[in-house]
Amino acid sequence: MDTFSYEIVRPDKLLHKGEATSLVLVTQTGELGVLPGHASEICVLGDGMLRVEHAPDEQGKTKTLIVVKGGYAEITQDKVIVLADHARDLDDIYPEVVEETKQAAQTELSHLGTKDSRRAYYETKIVWCDLLLKENSKAYEKR
Repeated sequence: MDTFSYEIVRPDKLLHKGEATSLVLVTQTGELGVLPGHASEICVLGDGMLRVEHAPDEQGKTKTLIVVKGGYAEITQDKVIVLADHARDLDDIYPEVVEETKQAAQTELSHLGTKDSRRAYYETKIVWCDLLLKENSKAYEKR
């Protein structure tokens, strides 16, 4: 079975790396499927679920699901590097924690003036939490 290497990187760490048989990126213009030997390109990521198919891992899983928000992906014939602005493994999403984080950000935002530059941070955090909750819910419905 043909494979290619992949890395999923977010600003604070390398989130995943390994060998994949296929990978589906979420881009600003829709989904982009990648197979071994794909033509080289760079694309802008959108917001949603990135899907990696691979040989069974230690837990026997053959698919890894990652929620991403923004960034870029570089594709070559034998490697995909995803540089995501935000990325979280679907298995690491705990809706109650995300909801608490969202509520805390909304509270902080409500205390800031309309021209306070910190608003952008909390607004972005709320959008990220909403995306995590939405993608987690969609994935849960499919299981």
